[in-house]
Amino acid sequence: MKQLIIGGARSGKSRLAQEYAIGWQARTRGEVIVVATAEVTDGAMAKRIAHHQNHRPRDWKLAETCLDLAQTLIEESRSDNLILVDCLTLWLSNVQLSERSWKQEKQALLEALTDLPGEVIFISNEVGQGVVPLGELSREFVDESGWLNQSLAKQVDKVTMAIAGLPLVIKPVEELR
Repeated sequence: MKQLIIGGARSGKSRLAQEYAIGWQARTRGEVIVVATAEVTDGAMAKRIAHHQNHRPRDWKLAETCLDLAQTLIEESRSDNLILVDCLTLWLSNVQLSERSWKQEKQALLEALTDLPGEVIFISNEVGQGVVPLGELSREFVDESGWLNQSLAKQVDKVTMAIAGLPLVIKPVEELR
């Protein structure tokens, strides 16, 4: 299964993903790999990273990548593991601030996703529900984040929105009766 968990800052996205992964690991005895995309850029980010590290099981493997997400997924994915990517919006920001082509990196991710043998949970921020930013780079980030979430939502099996720590499953869409 491939999943996308979206939500605002501190909405409970990572916790929901971790709860799913803990249950999956208990059922399958498979390996969980956290693919972290954050870089320590300041004290606040270091605290945020430490918080995430302290709130996940110690036996989970960590793979860090700021830019090479598609390649990391290809290298790490196996039929008997689950990869938790935390988070797509940090990865997008990293790519935008690098010399790499966002269009090529996004396409590489979408292409890699179709062939990954294991389970994957992507965590992404929902940033498009607020005020349109004034700066060009900020507007581009909001646009690209929204388009990335839309592209992934089409390809994954399940999309969940985290709101106040609660899951709202928005895909698969259930018929109203």
